[in-house]
Amino acid sequence: MEFKNLKLGKKTTFIIWVIIIAFIIAAPSILPVFRLNLLGRYLSLAIVALGVDLIWGFTGLLSLGQGIFFALGGYCAAMYLQITSSSEFPNNIPEFFGLYGVDNLPFFWEPFRSPIFSLFAIWVIPALVAGILGFLVFRNRIKGVYFSILTQAALLVFFNFFNGQQKLINGTNGLKTDVTQLFGQMVGSESIQRMFFWLTSILVITAWFFFKMGSKRKIWEYSYRD
Repeated sequence: MEFKNLKLGKKTTFIIWVIIIAFIIAAPSILPVFRLNLLGRYLSLAIVALGVDLIWGFTGLLSLGQGIFFALGGYCAAMYLQITSSSEFPNNIPEFFGLYGVDNLPFFWEPFRSPIFSLFAIWVIPALVAGILGFLVFRNRIKGVYFSILTQAALLVFFNFFNGQQKLINGTNGLKTDVTQLFGQMVGSESIQRMFFWLTSILVITAWFFFKMGSKRKIWEYSYRD
């Protein structure tokens, strides 16, 4: 049995979107903070999945290194939250630095004192890294299974490098943000988690529409065989 060019009617699509939007609005009221946080994480990972789907659908190249760019953006956000919440710690730097004997904030942390710089960095730094890696890969005409292996290897290189930087970015412990402050409230609080959930939901829907409307040809084709 084969299903090609699977399409939904306008009425069915409208009903699905109504259900999705209703759930997004109601979820913060019916889910505990822990579950809401998990759902928000799943939605943010859905944006990564859309990126994989886009590059695979348009070029036929399976990228196994999308986590690099997702993690870079996450680190930029976490660095800003850590700095803005470190006024009560010695030398006004994040607490973990004191565990490794670091007394001064590393130079590359300094720009993240600015919320405007941090906001741009969340988007620009992953894009720059992706552009550099993409230029090197496509310049050398790497494709097929070699492209997948290379992107996975790049992910492992970044993973091991970040894990080894204990004194600079807390290594394997990561940058904890749930006890940091944002807009005068703790990030792990219910109100902030609700805001993050709604923001993530909007970004997922926006990303989906962007990929769908921006595509010049169909990249989703379902073929099931019994």
